[in-house]
Amino acid sequence: MRLMPNRPPGAGQPRAATFRARYDDLEKRREELMARLAELAQRGSPHPALGRARTLLNTSFRKASLVQRAAVLEAADWLIMIIDRSTMLL
Repeated sequence: MRLMPNRPPGAGQPRAATFRARYDDLEKRREELMARLAELAQRGSPHPALGRARTLLNTSFRKASLVQRAAVLEAADWLIMIIDRSTMLL
């Protein structure tokens, strides 16, 4: 393969993940978080933040762009972790 003189090395290589692969990865992560949330909801007394976590994983996730969806999932993961820790203390 011949290099172009004004092109940086690696510029012609395809991206590591396609749009569809990233989309599927985010959907898989969302499903994992939904399962964790459902498990927390069944454990015991309802936590006030469960509704907000559901909103993040459903409405907010669906309205967000692909790039923003990763951030929404991080926020939901953090909130689920806080809910889990707070229920362990009770």
